[in-house]
Amino acid sequence: MIEFKGVSKVYPNGVRALNNINLKIEEGEFVAIIGLSGAGKSTLLRLMNKLIDATEGEVFFQGESVTKARGRALINIRRQIGMIFQGFNIVKRMSVMNNVLSGRVAYNPTALTILGIFPESDKQIAYRALKKVDILEKVHNRASDLSGGQQQRVAIARALAQEPKLMLADEPVASLDPITTVQVMDYLKKINEEDGITTIANLHHVDLAWKYATRVIGVRAGEVIYDVQMKGMDKKQFYEDLEGVYGRALHSDEVLGE
Repeated sequence: MIEFKGVSKVYPNGVRALNNINLKIEEGEFVAIIGLSGAGKSTLLRLMNKLIDATEGEVFFQGESVTKARGRALINIRRQIGMIFQGFNIVKRMSVMNNVLSGRVAYNPTALTILGIFPESDKQIAYRALKKVDILEKVHNRASDLSGGQQQRVAIARALAQEPKLMLADEPVASLDPITTVQVMDYLKKINEEDGITTIANLHHVDLAWKYATRVIGVRAGEVIYDVQMKGMDKKQFYEDLEGVYGRALHSDEVLGE
């Protein structure tokens, strides 16, 4: 589904965030990307829907070049890729329903979306997305009235309303308490398993990668240095293996924050 071919990213300040990445991610996987702050995790994720441009190499989505995509071709790629952010990125002055409907913008004429006019079919998609994350009862609430965990569920529903084939999550639970973290991760796993949506999440807690991912990719200093399928993985061995990613061995009862 996603392929990186010789991808590097150097920012204008000279920081080399990624160096010659060659990577394939298959349809249906739940991939956790782990690593220390500044390792290149967010850069890797944001290249997949061209929120940033690669300096070298090329990124492909279902065989189409994301790197070279422009105009309508880029819009078509992006509407198949939902994205969830650490800071939720919802409009707090708007209702929950209108926030979720914003996930349908790429499917409708610009003039109508500016006026907030969406067809009934889009509203039904929004209702289903809210029901999927168990927050349908808040549909008419102002987003600012919701808790952080509820706002993140609205953000997931908005991404779901795109009817994506790929879901990207950039530190989706970093600002949430432990109980809400588990709830949000459960929803992402449910979406991956029940709807078949390939999911790629940057995570800063190793225990979440162990619990939810089918594959874990470790990034350090802009390079992929660890890549393992989790099926059949021994937990003790998994944590010991992460010495290369974090610079020290971890223990299976340890929660690693950044």
